[in-house]
Amino acid sequence: MQGAGGSAREWNDGQNQYLSREGFLEEGGSRQKVLVMEYCSSGSLLSVLESPENAFGLPEDEFLVVLRCVVAGMNHLRENGIVHRDIKPGNIMRLMGEEGQSIYKLTDFGAARELDDDEKFVSVYGTEEYLHPDMYERAVLRKPQQKAFGVTVDLWSIGVTLYHAATGSLPFIPFGGPRRNKEMMYRITTEKPAGAIAGTQRRENGPLEWSYTLPITCQLSLGLQSQLVPILANILEVEQAKCWGFDQFFAETSDILQRVVVHVFSLSQAVLHHIYIHTHNTIATFQEAVHKQTSVAPRHQEYLFEGHLCVLEPSISAQHIAHTTASSPLTLFSTAIPKGLAFRDPALDVPKFVPKVDLQADYNTAKGVLGAGYQALRLARALLDGQELMLQGLHRVLEVLQATCRRTLEVARTSLLFLSSSLGTERFNSMAGTPEIQELKAATELRSRLRTLAEVLSRCSQNIMETQESLSSLRRELVKSRDQVHEERSIQQIQCCLDKMNLIYKQFKKSRMRPGLSYNEEQIHKLDKVNFSHLAKRLLQVFQEEGVQKYQASLVTHGKRMRVVHETRNHVRLVGCSVAACNTEAQGVQESLSKILEELSHQLLQDRAKGTLASSPPISPHPSPTPKDLLLHMQELCEGMKLLASDLLDNNRIIERLSRVPAAPDV
Repeated sequence: MQGAGGSAREWNDGQNQYLSREGFLEEGGSRQKVLVMEYCSSGSLLSVLESPENAFGLPEDEFLVVLRCVVAGMNHLRENGIVHRDIKPGNIMRLMGEEGQSIYKLTDFGAARELDDDEKFVSVYGTEEYLHPDMYERAVLRKPQQKAFGVTVDLWSIGVTLYHAATGSLPFIPFGGPRRNKEMMYRITTEKPAGAIAGTQRRENGPLEWSYTLPITCQLSLGLQSQLVPILANILEVEQAKCWGFDQFFAETSDILQRVVVHVFSLSQAVLHHIYIHTHNTIATFQEAVHKQTSVAPRHQEYLFEGHLCVLEPSISAQHIAHTTASSPLTLFSTAIPKGLAFRDPALDVPKFVPKVDLQADYNTAKGVLGAGYQALRLARALLDGQELMLQGLHRVLEVLQATCRRTLEVARTSLLFLSSSLGTERFNSMAGTPEIQELKAATELRSRLRTLAEVLSRCSQNIMETQESLSSLRRELVKSRDQVHEERSIQQIQCCLDKMNLIYKQFKKSRMRPGLSYNEEQIHKLDKVNFSHLAKRLLQVFQEEGVQKYQASLVTHGKRMRVVHETRNHVRLVGCSVAACNTEAQGVQESLSKILEELSHQLLQDRAKGTLASSPPISPHPSPTPKDLLLHMQELCEGMKLLASDLLDNNRIIERLSRVPAAPDV
């Protein structure tokens, strides 16, 4: 940017949209330098984080936008040998893109200077909460030391900034706050154990508590947290020798930004997971990532997507996984116990108003309460979405089980039809009374076995029909439950309370800027405090009674339904195996029977040719068949058995094809 009477370096120089255009101007005859920055209409990242809606950090999508912009901007600075030296949320400006998306830009290069990776500097700049401990010791504590600083001081500031964006609070907080307890602040940052990403002192002169994970109130998914935490641990490192360099930082953050998200809802656990993978990864890599988050081993992972079974071949590319969303995820089956969404009760984070009128304190309290209220709203939505996903997943599992029942019933009925046609041959019954032909006794025994198999298949068919009715009843129950979830009004009630609280909060925000209030204004202010407290109490009551309690009840019901589905699924599988076994055995019996009849037919032909066909007195009231009739009937029966055996063989092929289709998984 070129100024009147002076020149300025344009850090952006048209090559990177994530750096603010700015430069120096020299004013008139005084020759005073003025830093001029690009106008960003939506405030800074700090103003975004100061909003009560983001009291516990940014939503995951917005955090990824911040990460992408900060990494891109810093990468451009390093390519040009620039160290910023004052990275913080207040120096990351926000503006809206043409399509309504956020764009964040690094700005305020007043403290920036050219510095290569192997160079050092000794001057101190920056904001104390975001300063590297070595710089903090000298700039804030005023302790004399001759340390020189390298480019990694920017990495420490980035680490604190990213933690702040992810959680809504600073990572290192002494009792009384960073500005009031500076010695303890320095001690926390310098005594931090390796791997820790946060440290807190909760009471005066109390012990330090270290955190190695992001807090449960954080809005980031566990999938993203598992990628982010190692980065924070390695750039929030005091010793510069142990701290990552920019090359590794860029490599690891770029790795996160290049991943895609696969949404996986564990139906048994009733938890939605975000799985971050590369499209070039294999399905096996995806399954291992699922294993880390769910503890379900890859061999036990079975998936359903939009009502269809998904067969994921471990060796193929993960890009073949269907496109998922939070409302339309892959559904994972396992035998785990439902545990549901883990969260912290927002009521624990609600501060109390002081009795007297203190405009600044009242504003801070209202802001804290409102932040807890927005957290309750997010959780209420998540709990409601969880109930919807539980019911949706169960409904789709029942559809798969119903389809399996229909196929099994079709196979059983087809087998029964074939067997009935075989057992209905009356003339064979009349032949069974011919004792001279011993083979007929074996044939009679085989037909008796076919009759037994037909009875088993009949019972299986009846069993499947009863199971279908049971599944239909459960489906009707699920539809009723889903209607109740859709009619839930707790979200609207919480939102209504928040809207009214917001109006009072904005008034408090204005009032704190005034030197004082008139008597009437003070009385109105007191009344507003009372109303604000009542609204907050009502909001939390709705959250607990309409949100949490109903969700917990739904988890209990879900667990019972899952047990029913699991038992039904195993039962359907056993019946299917019985039908398959009956088909296989029936095929063998028919083949044996056909062979016997062929032998009998052949023997009768030989005896007829020789004229030696034996005749014996009948042992039944039925007259003995003539040799001619016996021969013709044997030939007819033999052809019938061959046809029946062929039909059973076709039926068995159908069963084999069904067995190759993945069964409904263990739930």
